Amino acid sequence: MTTFFKDIPQICFEGAQSTNEFAFRHYNPEEIVQGKSMKDHLRFAVAYWHSFAWPGGDPFGGQTFDRPWFGDSLDLAKLKADVAFEMFDILQAPYFCFHDVDIRPDGNDFAENTRNLEEIVDYIGEKMQGGSTKLLWGTANLFSHERFMSGAATNPDPDVFAFSAATVKTCMDATMKLGGENYVLWGGREGYETLLNTDLTREADNMARFLSMVVDYKHKKGFKGAILIEPKPQEPMKHQYDYDVATVYGFLKRFGLENEVKVNIEQGHAILAGHSFEHEIAMANSLGIFGSIDMNRNDYQSGWDTDQFPDNVPEMAKAYYEILRGGGFTSGGTNFDAKVRRQSIDPEDLILAHVGAMDTCARALKSAAALLEDGGLEAARDTRYAGWETADAKAMLGSDLESIAATVAAKGINPKPRSGRQERLENLWNRFV
Repeated sequence: MTTFFKDIPQICFEGAQSTNEFAFRHYNPEEIVQGKSMKDHLRFAVAYWHSFAWPGGDPFGGQTFDRPWFGDSLDLAKLKADVAFEMFDILQAPYFCFHDVDIRPDGNDFAENTRNLEEIVDYIGEKMQGGSTKLLWGTANLFSHERFMSGAATNPDPDVFAFSAATVKTCMDATMKLGGENYVLWGGREGYETLLNTDLTREADNMARFLSMVVDYKHKKGFKGAILIEPKPQEPMKHQYDYDVATVYGFLKRFGLENEVKVNIEQGHAILAGHSFEHEIAMANSLGIFGSIDMNRNDYQSGWDTDQFPDNVPEMAKAYYEILRGGGFTSGGTNFDAKVRRQSIDPEDLILAHVGAMDTCARALKSAAALLEDGGLEAARDTRYAGWETADAKAMLGSDLESIAATVAAKGINPKPRSGRQERLENLWNRFV
């Protein structure tokens, strides 16, 4: 045991009337919602990077957190793991997620990176045997080190491509060894800063080949989890190739990978792309590529990706409504890709940020489930499109322009506008949140 979270109790459900800040008021893991426990619906995961690796800096200032595990050694990496699993136990968190650099010290070369990763994976594996927290997904950080300044899979230097592919192989091995349920590809620098030095065709082809290698390795090793791409439109690159869900699907379709790869959607990235979170989830469900989510929020005044913990129940309810409407998570879950503010320096802040977020997600889930069970919104949707269920409408879709024109002329079809009833539906929605 470490002393970092000394005197902080395990967080348990006490109900909405509780005044204990170290308790869940709304997240009751065993409560049944639509025939499934809340724990199984939400599948919460703690992000290793923001909770244990982030030093509290921002573009205008450096480290504000003084964590006892900060440093570049295996002993400190093991201390970090000790603290992490203590936090998982306090929160009763069912899952966690990591990048390779979050859990291992950085080596001088690929071989040392690999040795460090393998040793710390063995250590984490031992800790997992004694607890209930599992791995939702692993990934490789192919964006922080200077070697990746021009991308990884899309880098103009084939040696960087090779180093990146080898790193992903080791991270997939680590994920599989720890029983991970997904593997994520987060292309933090897969894009361009200027077209003056960029070959778009070559970079797209190389990125597709890289992804195909990942898929091939998954099948070779018998990995049953999903391969996920995380869309992001910008920051740090001027334009990133995985801009949003629709762009990712277009890329997958172009290279014949649409049945092999799904998406991990982040709320903050959806906003940066000019969308809502629920739009991106609905789009992924429509295209058949929904996988998992990173739950956070942006500061809408700042205009960039601030990765704050979620606190807006109505906003999150719309996201969970689309998740439930699509059938819920399979191998994916709710990963808190969120960090406490750089002024929140106490250990308690890290715990309470997750407590509040988990409670907020629970309230959102219950609101979304109640609205879905009510059926009013889906009935209104069905009514709006009811005309397409008629025999004539279905026949028209199998017809041609000349035949349709002849029918319109013969029947004197002259349609009048119909209300979309948006305000009524917004009023209906607001009765449940």
